[in-house]
Amino acid sequence: MHKEIYLPPSATYSDIGLQLDAGAQKVAESAAPISVATSFGRAIVVERISEADAEAWAAGLQHEANDHRYYELTHDSLGHQFDHRYLILKDQTGTTRAIQPFLVVKQDLVTGMPEPVRRLLTRIRQRFPSALVMRMLMIGCSAGEGHLVRDRTTGGVEWVAQALREALHPVANALGARMVVFKDFPRSYRTPLRHLLKAGYARVPSMPGSKLELDFQDFEEYLTKKLSHKTRKNLRQKYRKAAAGAELKMEVVSDIAPYIDEVFPLYQQVLERSRYKFEELTKSYFVHLGRRMNDRAIFFIWRENGRAVAFSSCVCHEGILRDHYIGLDYGVALEHHLYFVTFRDIVAWALANGFKNYYSAPLNYEPKYHLRHDLAPLDLYVRTTWRWLNPLFRVIVPYLEPTRYDPMIRRFANAHELW
Repeated sequence: MHKEIYLPPSATYSDIGLQLDAGAQKVAESAAPISVATSFGRAIVVERISEADAEAWAAGLQHEANDHRYYELTHDSLGHQFDHRYLILKDQTGTTRAIQPFLVVKQDLVTGMPEPVRRLLTRIRQRFPSALVMRMLMIGCSAGEGHLVRDRTTGGVEWVAQALREALHPVANALGARMVVFKDFPRSYRTPLRHLLKAGYARVPSMPGSKLELDFQDFEEYLTKKLSHKTRKNLRQKYRKAAAGAELKMEVVSDIAPYIDEVFPLYQQVLERSRYKFEELTKSYFVHLGRRMNDRAIFFIWRENGRAVAFSSCVCHEGILRDHYIGLDYGVALEHHLYFVTFRDIVAWALANGFKNYYSAPLNYEPKYHLRHDLAPLDLYVRTTWRWLNPLFRVIVPYLEPTRYDPMIRRFANAHELW
């Protein structure tokens, strides 16, 4: 396969005041753009979407809750953490059929493994600092699940899946990435991405989201219809205890900018307690979410005596309320059972506004299990760019996937769907 690499200087990231890690900065300066000749036409890597391709870019993600605007705001607000790029897929006539976003990142391969393994690796890294830390090309989003874009000719994703299968290996090599990952793709993509398995990829579960069908009239019916007697009794006790304290008032806004200094520290408290830390959101992320996607973004704030003590960032689309990020004041969160209070209030709001499904982001599986959520499987498709190593890697990678070491996940009724 013929590959052409052009070397003009790039000022894209410095122009917007962002800094990349040294490896990503080196690639950005020395290997952009990359142009790869393929059997379907050409694949070209760019750092920003040109005006000429703006229509194709917007069309490819217009059906998703996180449309092209979401990828642009993550690029702008998280560009100091990830090297965001775009792969322009042109057919043999030179027409842009699709534009697939991706990112380049250094990732620790043992993040999801048990504590004894991670402690052992910590000792190994005293001598070999980069052990099992690999530079990756990731198809997907830096803050959320991944999606294939739709191509303009067919309106589907099959052509894009085939094009990526062919183009990604040489693109990854040109970018210095030793692994290609399709990050957090819903299981609905298993059919169009089935060809990746023949191309040397392994499919393993990522940490799943969860979902709850809102097939009840109100929260009281949910307690009665969905939950076990034990869980229902436990929740009622929690809500009575919360009600006995200072009154909590919820407000709903679409622009979080006026409140960002109050609520952002709440998100940081949750982040600090999390074992899994891929992205670290910024104030800019939340502000841009509300202002660029004000037709879909919604924010919930809970106050005690006027002080913000809880916060949730959601996206609403096609009857689904997606609860993506939460913030809690742990000085009062446990005493007032804020996690369960926020869940109740969001579900009640969703019902009152005609939503049919509630989706929650990955992690925190124990309460979700008792609240009778179903898992929403997310897949990783992974392979190395070392052809000689990849057969062995495909055998090893199932032992690295994070769900393997979370026993709570296996208790969900639909846990078998992860594979």
